[in-house]
Amino acid sequence: MQPPTPEVTPAPPPAAPSRVLPARASVTGIRHEYQRLNNCGPVTIGMALSRWGSALNQSDIAPKLKPSRGDVNVSPEELAAFARAQGMDVHLARGGDRALLRSLLASGFPVIVETWFVTPDSGGMGHYRLLTGYDDRAGQFSALDSYLGPLRMDYAKFDELWRSFGRTFLIVTPPSKRAALAGVLNWRADRAQEQAETLRVAEREAERRNDAVGFLTLGQAQLDTGDARAAARTFDRAFAAAPDRTLDPTRPAWVQGGLPWRALWYSFGPLEAYTRTGQYARVLTLTGAVLRSVPTHEEAHYWRARALSGLGRTAEAQAAYREALRLRPGYAEARQELNRL
Repeated sequence: MQPPTPEVTPAPPPAAPSRVLPARASVTGIRHEYQRLNNCGPVTIGMALSRWGSALNQSDIAPKLKPSRGDVNVSPEELAAFARAQGMDVHLARGGDRALLRSLLASGFPVIVETWFVTPDSGGMGHYRLLTGYDDRAGQFSALDSYLGPLRMDYAKFDELWRSFGRTFLIVTPPSKRAALAGVLNWRADRAQEQAETLRVAEREAERRNDAVGFLTLGQAQLDTGDARAAARTFDRAFAAAPDRTLDPTRPAWVQGGLPWRALWYSFGPLEAYTRTGQYARVLTLTGAVLRSVPTHEEAHYWRARALSGLGRTAEAQAAYREALRLRPGYAEARQELNRL
């Protein structure tokens, strides 16, 4: 018998040279805008662009990012694509931390963050915010919120909301700032190093917290580094965990699993991992639950089509792809998969 191949763990990234940051910093020159219904994505990317002189507002942006009025989610990837179409550079990643945010803000770069948001009447949902500053003495970030207006967020409370999306962050800059941003990002400018470190941190946190959000974050990190089988097993643990009612106060009785009931409106890692590992019935169950709440959810139609295609139900898959494209005509992945059938 051949001895088992040892697992090789990549070396951690080299420590960045120490940089003394000011105790507080604020990025100026940003225009705040209040959102219309479900418009936090278009508004937040518009506010970020205003830092660099753009006058685009939600009336200009929303029709492009939300061609369907029933669209409840604009993904970070959609925000990034829109910014790139305006000629901007974008760094989109998961696994951010407080030190990185402070360094970016101290260097004049506002940061879009994807966070959980809980309202007394509607419960928990995804929400974008634009960080514009920090104050170490107060232990707070400053943010422009399209729903609540300018606000301050305690470091610890902010992190609890941010971790629901794997600490996703998005930086929009003009090409003229490319070198300056790379200097702040340091080793994070290398995608492989960034993803490897995100995985290491997610593994430690999942072990320590042992909760659905931790397993969701770890599963996504495993998926991002190419291990769909490990990701699927980890997502199983997320669904098996006990639900956190503080994140999900209006959770319907029919919802199963440990994740907040709207989690799959925004996070598609479980659908991708189960599709890539051939668990098509699981994908149909999960997407069916999303579509029960939001029939116009184009990503749910897309992943449902992928599962139907995997099961050989070609006509149904074509119909699901067409519905996704009806809701978002520019949905390139859906168009590509439909053309393959």
